[in-house]
Amino acid sequence: MTAKPYAESCDRNRAPILAVLQRHMDGVRHVLEIGSGTGQHAVYFAAAMPWLHWQSSDHRDNLPGIGQWLADAALPNTPPAIELQAVTAPTPGLQPQPALPVGEGAEGFDAVFTANTLHIMGWDNVQALFAGLPALMAPQGLFIAYGPFNYGGAFTSDSNRDFDGWLKARDPRSGIRDFEAVDALAQAQGLALREDVAMPANNRMLVWQRLSG
Repeated sequence: MTAKPYAESCDRNRAPILAVLQRHMDGVRHVLEIGSGTGQHAVYFAAAMPWLHWQSSDHRDNLPGIGQWLADAALPNTPPAIELQAVTAPTPGLQPQPALPVGEGAEGFDAVFTANTLHIMGWDNVQALFAGLPALMAPQGLFIAYGPFNYGGAFTSDSNRDFDGWLKARDPRSGIRDFEAVDALAQAQGLALREDVAMPANNRMLVWQRLSG
């Protein structure tokens, strides 16, 4: 069996992310994580918040690695990871459409979480991700995104400028996103910003809430 995938950054950022998540998760039961990557965040957050049903997702190529983390943790609140991608055609959105939570008055996912994804995908895919959120989210549901962002079109640090250059050299479609542009996408989908938190290593934690069903 191949070794479990591992990202050192997950170990570095998981505790600060958890501290913010815990402020918003009291009334949450069903969470969808978009772009679960290695699966490290899924098992850490699900273990720390056992009342949550934490559904991880990613490109099909990453599902076996996530499965290794889930299997080793053997938590009762982490079902198998599902395939999910932000797609631009034939209709921008999140595909394949995941099964929504059922029972206990569920009307969709109470929260959708993603970490370090918006600067990796192309802008058209970022637009598609936001376009797909309303079909998945419960009324008053939360969308929470972690990662680096620019403000007023400017980098917040030299390290973020260097990181943006590295991203664009690897894939010209990627890059650190402007907060204002991302917030405009959220507003267009009926999401209102509830919190913008400064995080270690020049990252941010953005929390939006859906305004209507």
